[in-house]
Amino acid sequence: MSRNVFVTGVGMIPFAKPGASAPYDQMGALAARQALDDAGVAYDDIEQAYAGYVYGDSTSGQKALYQVGMSGIPIVNVNNNCSTGSTALFLARQAIASGAAECVLVLGFEQMSPGALGSVFADRPSPFEPFDRVTDELVGMPDMPLALRYFGGAGLAHMKKYGTPFDAFAKIRAKASRHAVNNPLALFRKEVTTQDVLDSPMIWPGVMTRLMACPPTCGAAAAVLVSEDFAKKRGLKANVYIAAQAMTTDRPSTFESGDMMRLVGYDMSRAAADKVYAQAGIGPGELDVVELHDCFAHNELITYEALGLCPEGGADKFINDGDNTYGGKVVTNPSGGLLSKGHPVGATGLAQCYELTHQLRGSAGARQVDGARVALQHNLGLGGACVVTMYRAA
Repeated sequence: MSRNVFVTGVGMIPFAKPGASAPYDQMGALAARQALDDAGVAYDDIEQAYAGYVYGDSTSGQKALYQVGMSGIPIVNVNNNCSTGSTALFLARQAIASGAAECVLVLGFEQMSPGALGSVFADRPSPFEPFDRVTDELVGMPDMPLALRYFGGAGLAHMKKYGTPFDAFAKIRAKASRHAVNNPLALFRKEVTTQDVLDSPMIWPGVMTRLMACPPTCGAAAAVLVSEDFAKKRGLKANVYIAAQAMTTDRPSTFESGDMMRLVGYDMSRAAADKVYAQAGIGPGELDVVELHDCFAHNELITYEALGLCPEGGADKFINDGDNTYGGKVVTNPSGGLLSKGHPVGATGLAQCYELTHQLRGSAGARQVDGARVALQHNLGLGGACVVTMYRAA
């Protein structure tokens, strides 16, 4: 049994720098209330809830949601690295599609600390050990923060393989800033030029400047998912539904290929996208708008190819032709993406859902993609999973 699953409500709070936000539980409760209000349902209507976060103690989801209601429902806490929010979305969709629930709340939040991401538990094996080993072999640079080595190394691999110029990454960041100007929830809304990005402090000479990396951020976002029958019975919005969804994890090629692009999830992304296209019966050429995981400008470029938005090796042309923005083939990250919104890791997947839901409703304001009917969400968690979701306007 598989049923249509509709996104009937979404909520999102403005993202903020570490130290400038409310505590995680208050942020999460606010986003959840917004989603409930947008859906037109009460917390007592919710049958299950899935709460995603990475940096927090167990049952932080209960701490946030108990401020919204205490109805005794199952609350499942989800942690899947940067794909946490969309993993929670994946579980919620399954619950409704299978008939286990009719109305489910999905919440993602994160209260982050300044600086580069690092391991919290130093007294036990790190899940990143195999990734670090391959990165040491292929990249070196042991004194550089790991995330920069991973994704900068992947960008460097693309440059070496396809002759991709350094300024391609700067053009992606400049595009993100142009989009974010129209997003009041984004952390960075100042427009920057390609040259501004190139002139920002160099983190890795010839590979990465500071503006090519997304910042650690605090925030929260949420969605209410319902079955078609529940929406009709209650007279709820049923104008956006999940047409297809797939979640993948690593294959041996991640470590055996000797390719930094594959180490950071290229194969996971390609496999998840292929499954979604097959489920939906359409290809990437029919997409109107995409929110993809641009934790670094380098990953956005690589992901264009993984999702089939352009041929392998064709990302530089795709960018130069303006096919990644308004007036081109497909608008990528109209929200400004992680590069401009910031990346509160547990909230990111639900923030993407928020943006695409408004795009398909036609309620995205100045950043609206004209005639948007088909949207794709890509949320990647290194060492965890990749979740690709296709939404359609009903």
